[in-house]
Amino acid sequence: MDGVIVDSEPQHEQAFLEVANAIGYGATHGVSWADYVGRSDRELWVDFVARHKPPQSLEQLLKLKRDRVLEILQRDQPVYAGLAELVEKLARVCRLGLASGSERAVVEAVLSLRDLRRHFSATVSVSEVKRGKPEPEIFLHTAELLGVAPAECWVIEDSKPGVAAALAAGMRVIAITNTHPAVELQPATVVVENYAEIEQLLLGK
Repeated sequence: MDGVIVDSEPQHEQAFLEVANAIGYGATHGVSWADYVGRSDRELWVDFVARHKPPQSLEQLLKLKRDRVLEILQRDQPVYAGLAELVEKLARVCRLGLASGSERAVVEAVLSLRDLRRHFSATVSVSEVKRGKPEPEIFLHTAELLGVAPAECWVIEDSKPGVAAALAAGMRVIAITNTHPAVELQPATVVVENYAEIEQLLLGK
């Protein structure tokens, strides 16, 4: 979702930085955002708490960042150009699932943009699995909800942990260079630069 449906990594980073600043760690948070692209917020805050031992609990920090990113997403509505049209075309010929490393509230906020929710037969957030990407659980659970075998699935990913998770699930992966350069996504089945290429691959148009 993040980095494929919405250009939201900048919004997630902004939300984190605003929260870190608000609780007094604006200049000393020590977090390299690139290390957490494609991973869950919980992993980020677990590491943050271990390093700084702030007075806020892990759940409080998660909520602060979640609330802020929801505000930013509603304000910016950063759906990638061409994505909504591609999803609509794909939904006519196959079942679509969404497997996101974000929390359920963020998933629902994104699906409310451009009336995207109606196109997805199954949606899974990181809150509904025990282990997030790069573990394959989130993709396997989504395939189960869709009622299809993993080998029948194509996954569209932008992150390195996401590509690794999809391959570990036994699925084919289209990696789009929205977040990382092509050279860093080479393990994927196919690497593309835009949504027109994905349409050509999956629909032959």
